[in-house]
Amino acid sequence: MDNGASSYRRFLDGDDSGFVEIIRDYKDGLILFLHSMTRDLSLAEELCEDTFVRIAVKKPKFSGKSAFKTWLYAIGRRVAADHLRKISRRETVSLEALAEDGFDLPADEDLTLSYLRDERKKAVHRALGRLGNTHREILWLVYFENLSLKEAAGILGKSVHATESLIHRARLSMKAELEKEGITNEEF
Repeated sequence: MDNGASSYRRFLDGDDSGFVEIIRDYKDGLILFLHSMTRDLSLAEELCEDTFVRIAVKKPKFSGKSAFKTWLYAIGRRVAADHLRKISRRETVSLEALAEDGFDLPADEDLTLSYLRDERKKAVHRALGRLGNTHREILWLVYFENLSLKEAAGILGKSVHATESLIHRARLSMKAELEKEGITNEEF
C-alpha cells in the first residue's frame, strides 16, 4: 500500500487527518491534470474540490489493483468529464502560464539562450493546447506527471495496448504541431 492508500484507509476508519494528508499530497498534481483537460485553472481547482468532496461523501472503495494516484486521477477525470458534458462548452485558456516558471534575469551572455528556451516552452504548450483532449491527456500524464503507461491506461480507462497506440499517435500529432511552430527534433 502506498501512502495515499494508507491515508485513505485511515480516513475510512474515522481518522480525518488521513483525508487531510490525501488533499495535501495530491491536490496540486490533480489540479494540473484537470487543467490539461479543461484549459481553465479556476475550473480545474473547482473540479479538484468536487473530486475530494465525492471521495469524502461517497467513500468509494479503493481495491488496491492500481496505485492510489491512478485511482484518484481516474475519479477526477470522471468528475471533469461529467462537468464538461453538463455545460457542453469548452473554454480556451492560454497554456502559456504553465510555461512560465518564474523570471530570473540571466547573465548577459545567457540572455539570448534563456529567451530562446522560454520561447520553445511557450511553443510546446501552445502546440499541446491545439491537440485533441485525449492526446493532450495522455501526453500530460506520461510526460508531466511521469506516470507509467499502465497507470495512464488506468486513469483513461483503456488497456495498456490501446494506451501504447494512443501515446504513439499523440506523439505524432505533437510533432506535427511543433513543426508548425518551427521546432524540429534537433532543437530539443
